Amino acid sequence: MSRIGKKTITIPKDTSVILENTIIKVKGKYGILEQSISENLQVEISNDKILVKRKNDLKESKAYHGLIRALIQNMIIGVTKQFSKTLIAEGIGYKFQIENKKLILNMGFTHPIEFLIPDDITIKAESPTKIIIMGIDKQKVGFMSAKIKDIKPPEPYKGKGIMYEGEIIIRKAGKTKK
Repeated sequence: MSRIGKKTITIPKDTSVILENTIIKVKGKYGILEQSISENLQVEISNDKILVKRKNDLKESKAYHGLIRALIQNMIIGVTKQFSKTLIAEGIGYKFQIENKKLILNMGFTHPIEFLIPDDITIKAESPTKIIIMGIDKQKVGFMSAKIKDIKPPEPYKGKGIMYEGEIIIRKAGKTKK
């Protein structure tokens, strides 16, 4: 049996969970999220607890057991607390700008790079070299931050580029004279 899948999920006071056929909806103070559930799984909501059970022991139901439970847990955390990732631009002249619904990156290229900010994600600029990406959907926050980081990933010699806060870049030694 799945270790993750058999754990119960507690529902916070200001959050409501609705199960309609194979779709689960979670509503909280930051928004509404919904997820479809495999037909081989059964979700039980009682009091302030959610339990995900398998209907059978097929390989597919075993595979989705822990996944669906983790997705429901992330939905509940997202609508109550929100997820966030912090990106830092390291390098001379590297900076972030936010104008209207666009994120403008100056990363040493001949032109600035523009990103449209989706409606369900908010981006705050703490400083010209530090931004915080926040949203209720963990997948969208992670995907958006990964797309921004892919513009200029940190290089191993000087450590210049866009990196997550707390990320450790393993440095390489430069060329040596013989």
